Amino acid sequence: MPNADNWQGDVLRDLRGTPPPQRAQSHGAAHGHRPAQEQQQPPQEQPQPQPRTGARAPGPNTPASSPAPAAPPARMQRPARSPDSRPVVDSALSGTARRPRQGEPAAARVSRAIRRIVSSSAAREVAEITRTAERIQQPVTTGRQIAVTSIRGGAGKTTVAALLGTAYAHYRQDPVLLVEADPALGSLPLRLGAETLRWTTADLADIVEPQMSLLDVTGYLVQLPDNAWLLPGSQGRIGAMLDTAAYERVMVALRRYFGVTVVDCETLPAEVARVALSAAQARVLAAPATLDGITSTYAVLQWMQGLPSHMIAGTVVALTSTTSRPGIDVEDAAEKLRSTGATVHVLPHDRHLAAGGALRTELLARPTRLAATRLAAEVFQLSQKRR
Repeated sequence: MPNADNWQGDVLRDLRGTPPPQRAQSHGAAHGHRPAQEQQQPPQEQPQPQPRTGARAPGPNTPASSPAPAAPPARMQRPARSPDSRPVVDSALSGTARRPRQGEPAAARVSRAIRRIVSSSAAREVAEITRTAERIQQPVTTGRQIAVTSIRGGAGKTTVAALLGTAYAHYRQDPVLLVEADPALGSLPLRLGAETLRWTTADLADIVEPQMSLLDVTGYLVQLPDNAWLLPGSQGRIGAMLDTAAYERVMVALRRYFGVTVVDCETLPAEVARVALSAAQARVLAAPATLDGITSTYAVLQWMQGLPSHMIAGTVVALTSTTSRPGIDVEDAAEKLRSTGATVHVLPHDRHLAAGGALRTELLARPTRLAATRLAAEVFQLSQKRR
């Protein structure tokens, strides 16, 4: 593995197809990086990549182009037939979506702009954003894995995962991966604006091999903006399965390629979700700002108090306001949840998020963007404390 000083530089050079410095070429070859000549002149058998918005074709390390001194283990054999690409949204349904809304009304935006002009809050806000960005941009020596889950559906789990992944991809320079470990018709690809899907988490478990480069691996992923990639959990079919063994193989194999990996898990107490939470360096528990949401989340946090101390110390509750006027006192509820030892962040109601569909950061209300960035910084800091 590369040392702490050049790990991020190595993966970025591998990603962009640029040769490493002359003094480091032999080191890169010893660690599985392809020579510059191979990066510039791929084998003839290499399939062409698909467009940025969809899944790209497999990388060059396929059986037709790579030497095979020994047959791989049976579980690592590539599938005999590649899956077909499928649209994220059926064409018959795509026309039903309305135009995306701004996260907050025009009157609120104008009022905030006026306050910024006549006060000194703008400078304080810029300083806070700068400090938050610096926390997110801290270097890592090994990939950080962050698991996002919830007690039940509709808690905003996938939305929180998408916000976190988008924030890390925006502020960090190393590759960021979003993994959907919720194959039961998960909506993470839709939230991230993907158009087509091909390879899934279960598929990649039987494909990924230690000698693959970053370029090989990303050939099976859906490319997103800002140096981010998505690994879907399914192709939108009912009955897709993901067992813990496949999940563990994928996560162990991919960890070395990505600085931060955000995992959108199944709801608790699903087995894969429990495995993801225990293996991650930090955990996010999405909870709706409702009485039943707070009650169930508080019960789970009390249960976590009986686990090793790092579990609850590395857990952040993302308290999401589902309406503009919640039926509870959100700040009092947050204090009650903090009494268990967990960190709590409140995500305000946002009309753009509430409408569903693809997340567009430019349409988010400013308080939502600030809250999501603070949440991302807090979670990343916790992941750094667990080595």
